[in-house]
Amino acid sequence: MDQISIQKGRIVTLEEGNGLEKIIDKVQAPVAAVVVMACNRANYLERALKSILKHQSSVPSKYPLFVSQDGEDPDVKSKALSYNQLTYMQHLDHEPVHTERPEEMIVYYKIARHYKWALDQLFYKHNFSRVIILEGATILLYDMEISPDFFDYFEAAVALLESDKSIMAVSSWNDNGQKQFVQDPYMLYRSDFFPGLGWMLAKSTWDELSPKWPKAYPCGVDWKSMDLNYLMEDKYVKHFADMVKNARLVYGTDDVLKECNIDCDVRIQYKDETDFKHIARQFGIFEEWKVVQLPIHLSNNRNRVILLIDF
Repeated sequence: MDQISIQKGRIVTLEEGNGLEKIIDKVQAPVAAVVVMACNRANYLERALKSILKHQSSVPSKYPLFVSQDGEDPDVKSKALSYNQLTYMQHLDHEPVHTERPEEMIVYYKIARHYKWALDQLFYKHNFSRVIILEGATILLYDMEISPDFFDYFEAAVALLESDKSIMAVSSWNDNGQKQFVQDPYMLYRSDFFPGLGWMLAKSTWDELSPKWPKAYPCGVDWKSMDLNYLMEDKYVKHFADMVKNARLVYGTDDVLKECNIDCDVRIQYKDETDFKHIARQFGIFEEWKVVQLPIHLSNNRNRVILLIDF
C-alpha cells in the first residue's frame, strides 16, 4: 500500500501495485496513461485487461496502465492486483448522494464522482500530459476490447489534440462503426457529439473541465504514417462541406433500397425524430435521437451514405 489520503473525513484514494517507476521509462515521456474504469464486474475487467496487454506489451512505457475501481468489490480488486503490469487505484466514496430530481438514478452521480477523482489523480498527482479512458468494466457499461491499431491510432492523434485546441478529445469509438456500415476504415470525422467509451483527453482540457465537472452524466493500421491534417478545424469545414455537396441527394421512404442501386455517395435528409428512426431501422443502425443534428456516415462498402437533418 503506497498511500492512503483522507479528505473531509473519508478515505478517497488507495493505490497498490508495483509502482510507476518500474513501468515508466525515465528517458522517454509517456504518450498517455491508460486507465480502465471499473466497479463490480471482475470478469469484464479481466477480458478488457487481456485485450489491452496483448497490444500494450510492446509499448508499456509509452502507455502506463491503471485500473481505477469505484467501490469495494473484492473480486475486482483481487483481479486488478493479480496483474503486475499495472497500477491499481481505488475510489472509496461514502458521502451521500443528493439527486437534483427525484427520478434520477444515484449511480450516474457515483460515476461522475469516480471519473473526476480518477482524472484528477492521473493529471495532477501523477502529472500525465494525456490520459486515455477506457470504460470497460463499470456498473452500466459493457466490456471493451481494443483493436491491434489502438495505440498507433492515439499516438498519431496526439499532434491534432495538442495543436488544435478546438478538439476536446479523440475517440476510438463509433456507435455505427460496424464493418457493414464502414466504407473507409481510415477516415476520421470531427463530431459535436461525445462518443465516450475509449477516448483521449489532454491535461490542458482537463484544467478547464475539472472545476466544472458535472455532478452526473459525464460523459492493424499504421496511423502514425497517415496525414490527419484534414481534421484541423480550419480545413475540416471545407472537407466536410465538399463531402456533403458532392453526395447525391435522396428523398423518400425507400431510401435504403434506392441507395443500393446508386453507384456514388448519397445524402439522405430527414425531417424529425420519427423520420430518422424509420430510416435508422432500415439501415439497422443505432436509433439515438440525441445525435440527430450531427451527420451520420454509413456505407454498404461501395459508397458513403450521409444522414442529415433537414432544417
